[in-house]
Amino acid sequence: MKSWILLLVLGIFLGIFTYYTLRRNVAKVTKTPVWLLWLMLMIPPITWTGWAIKYGTRTPLPLVFGSLVVSSLLYWVLFERGRSSVKDPKQTSPTPDATQPAIQQPVESVPVRPIEPAEESKLRSCFSWSTYFIHNIEYRPQAVICRGQLRTSGDKAYQQVKENIEAQFGDRFILIFQKGINDKPIFLLVPNHQLYKAGEGKKEKLTKPGLALLLLGATLITTTLMGAIIAGVEAEDISSNPVLLLQGLPYALSLITILGIHEMGHYLTAKFYKIRTTLPYFIPIPFFLGTFGAFIRMRSPVPNRKALFDVSIAGPIAGFLASLPLLIWGLANSQVVPIEEKMRIFNIEALNPSHSILIALLSKLTLGVQLSSNIAIDLHPVAVAAFLGIIVTALNLMPVGQLDGGHIVHAMFGQKTAMIIGYTARLLLLLLSFIQSQYLPWAIFLILFIRLADEPALNDVTELDNKRDFFGLLAIALLILIVLPLPQTVARFLNI
Repeated sequence: MKSWILLLVLGIFLGIFTYYTLRRNVAKVTKTPVWLLWLMLMIPPITWTGWAIKYGTRTPLPLVFGSLVVSSLLYWVLFERGRSSVKDPKQTSPTPDATQPAIQQPVESVPVRPIEPAEESKLRSCFSWSTYFIHNIEYRPQAVICRGQLRTSGDKAYQQVKENIEAQFGDRFILIFQKGINDKPIFLLVPNHQLYKAGEGKKEKLTKPGLALLLLGATLITTTLMGAIIAGVEAEDISSNPVLLLQGLPYALSLITILGIHEMGHYLTAKFYKIRTTLPYFIPIPFFLGTFGAFIRMRSPVPNRKALFDVSIAGPIAGFLASLPLLIWGLANSQVVPIEEKMRIFNIEALNPSHSILIALLSKLTLGVQLSSNIAIDLHPVAVAAFLGIIVTALNLMPVGQLDGGHIVHAMFGQKTAMIIGYTARLLLLLLSFIQSQYLPWAIFLILFIRLADEPALNDVTELDNKRDFFGLLAIALLILIVLPLPQTVARFLNI
């Protein structure tokens, strides 16, 4: 009965989270009812839970893969049918392409005065022939597109035109500089909707320390509870002796520290570039890992690709550097067990380090001769938290869409190339999941929930310097070291 209750609670929270995610991210782009899309996504957990309740055994692998494939196909078909019906057949403007701004604007009309014929001369005067020689101006529903010939560096052109636009039009427009057809730079003037929102003159209060502390405290409680279970404390013993909860603190404090440092890396870098952003907020849950992680939200545009790169890479690198010493210490205090023996953590097999090049090398470096080809690792709770920190780093470094890795490749190679890289990364991860099945949920998550199109920086033309390109390649190399299994030749050499 207790296992039934646990499965039902887990299913309820998973269902609520999935429905909320669909309502927030998918309902705007498809007419398919959210409840129907939600039902398609819930096919696998419902199937697995039903099997476990009826037969009391682990779900067979064919049923796992079959339910995931059926769920994904049905979701994709319904989503695409609904998305195609969103387009207005009476729309006379051309289909948006790479020359139009990839930013979301409200559909309803806003009291922004368009550029009148008498003002076009003022607009043209903002572009000098020695900076950006303008050829023509196009008026679109979402932006004014200025096409011309760049005659100086991207940085200099953007700064000069921005100053001229502000002198002539004040803050009526947000100026975006990005590459259009044939990679020719274009300027876009997007109406500044924020200026006309209710409460004009009152800036939104982004930093809410009370809420941040409340969520942090709740997450400390839930992760401590799960940490005690990971440490081997039975739930019945906790209810009779609450002091046993203290055994969960090493896991809780380690995981919160790693996630907090990750988000503070984003937060502090964003503040350095004067990007308005919220404080880091943790997401507590009373099961699984004790938390769904933490997040910040940026409420102003990223000024350029340099800032986009720095803000994006700061989080994963900071989180990885925080995880590394904790993982080494945790491995040193872990126990080696026969590879067939089961762990208490999540009722899965003991960690086989050869599933990751990085984890295998760190495990061998820490445990030495204790680790051999027939040995797995029963992780210390601190090592569990650090291992999760490494996994979070890898997931965030995936070069897809709006993940940190997607921002990084966007900053390095530009928006169009980043989308191609995102397609390729999805495919490669899906292929890898047939070798290591634990990556299949990742692949499905990236395909169903992460958009390939990334938001442009205000100056999306000026490229990065060589130093940032180098660190970007190092981040991609780190991702490969985490997700790829240890080659058999190296495994035999290290006796893993």
